[in-house]
Formats: sequence, structure tokens, C-alpha cells
Amino acid sequence: MYKKKETLYGYLFILPWIIGFLGLTLGPLLFSLFGSFTNYNVTSQMDFIGLQNYKELFMYDDLFWTSLYNTMYFVIFSVPLTTIMAILISTLMNQNIRGMRVFRTIYYLPAILSGVGVYLLWMQLLDPSTGLINQFLGLFGIDGPNWLFDPEWSKPSLIIMKLWSAGGSMLLYLAAMQGVSKALYEAAIMDGASRAQMFFRITLPMVSPIIFFDIVTSTIGSFQIFQEAYVMSSNNAGAPENSLLFYNLYMWINAFNLFDMGYAMAMSWILFVIVLILTVINFKFARRWVHYEGE
Repeated sequence: MYKKKETLYGYLFILPWIIGFLGLTLGPLLFSLFGSFTNYNVTSQMDFIGLQNYKELFMYDDLFWTSLYNTMYFVIFSVPLTTIMAILISTLMNQNIRGMRVFRTIYYLPAILSGVGVYLLWMQLLDPSTGLINQFLGLFGIDGPNWLFDPEWSKPSLIIMKLWSAGGSMLLYLAAMQGVSKALYEAAIMDGASRAQMFFRITLPMVSPIIFFDIVTSTIGSFQIFQEAYVMSSNNAGAPENSLLFYNLYMWINAFNLFDMGYAMAMSWILFVIVLILTVINFKFARRWVHYEGE
């Protein structure tokens, strides 16, 4: 009797979460799956059309492939570069010198600054004629590119902005590095290991679980890029020449500009499958290079 009562109390305590999960997560998830097979337009129609949305996306929609290419480009370059940058910064911030707390704070500040304000700031910095970046390059006789107004430089511009906020991941790496046993370094020094050898053979293997976590979460987050492209593209729709038309932005255009919600739902499920496959691949290969303490 006591165990049944205790079980009942347990379910009562988690009831708010269950209601929220069913009503705000599982319910919308199943609705979007069904809606992806319809011509749902939010207001007046929701007719079942089978695989028509998916057929249209894969066979006839060139902008779908453009948006997917732009997003893959951003993921392929931004994830490795921000990971490497965060590791390098955390290595520098892991030194026992005077004033290090100030430097750590400075490098972490971009991680807490986000939103439209930051994007507007970078639009000013990247302005071809008055931006500080091109003015700085001009001091060395270099003609800076048009950045956000040049299709070849628009995506690299966002990647550079992404690197600026690598301080958020730096905090994770810094905590992991400070948790590495000093005895490992002392033993390596006694064996005549150099600093580079200690970094690649001790530090990196010991923080590899954090690297793996950062890669997985950064990959998922990079596939969801939207705000930057929406705010920083000249027409809020991926200009110039659709070079900033990322997947989520194109999905948003279909859903809330064209009100083709069924089409957008189909796009969301394609993105879900892509991210799921890449995440499974990451976990599969993690066994080869991720080292957990005690293994």
C-alpha cells in the first residue's frame, strides 16, 4: 500500500512535465509529421496529398538545394573553426599568470552578447566603405571585400562573426583542462616530453569528451542558423543572390511568407533526418578518438 501511494505521489510530481511534454512537444511533433503530407496553409485547407511536398522539394525546388548547400557550407567550416578557436583560447587562458581573470572575462563576454544588436554591430564592422575591418585592411594597402554584399564573401562573413563568439565554448574547455591531473604532466616532463607533445598526447585526449560534446551541439546549432541571415541579408530573404538563404530561413519564408505550412513541415522533417544521421555518425566515430577517464 505504501509503495503504491509513493508511486502515485511520484506521478503527481511529474504530471506538469508530462502535460507539457504531450501538449508542447510530442503533440506538435506528430502534428507536423502529419502536416508534412498535406497542403496545410494555416487558414483554410489541410488536404492529404501524400508525398507531393517531398517530391516537390527533391525534384523541382532549386531553392531547396541552394538553402541546403548554404547550410552545409556554414556547418562544414564554422564547426571545426570555432572548435579549434575555442581550444586555442582556452589553452591560452589556462596559464597561471597575473590578470588572467580579466582576460578570461574579456574573451567570454561575446558569448553573453547575442541577438539583433550584435548582428547590427557586425553589419557596421563589415560595411565595405565605412566598416572598421576594411579600414584596418586599408592601412596595409589591402582592398577589403564587399563582405555581406558579395555572394562569395557573405557566408565567410558569418563564419568570422561566429568565431568571435567562441568564448562560450572556451569556458567548457577551460574547466576540462583544469581538471586534468597534474601528475600526468609531471610524468611527461620527467620523460622529456615537449609542450607540444603534452598538448597533443595528454591535454587533447583528456578533454576529448568535451570536444565531442561541443562538436555535436555545435553541429545541431549550426544547422539551425536563422537570425543572422534574416537580419544581415539585404532583403531579409538570403540576398545577395541567395548566398545567405539558409535552410531555416527558406523554411520560414515558406511557412510565414507564403503560408505553405505543409511544405515547411516537410522541410523540417528532412532537416531532422539529416541532423539525426550526422549525430549518429558522430557517436559512431567517437569510439575511435574520445577517451573517458577510467577506461
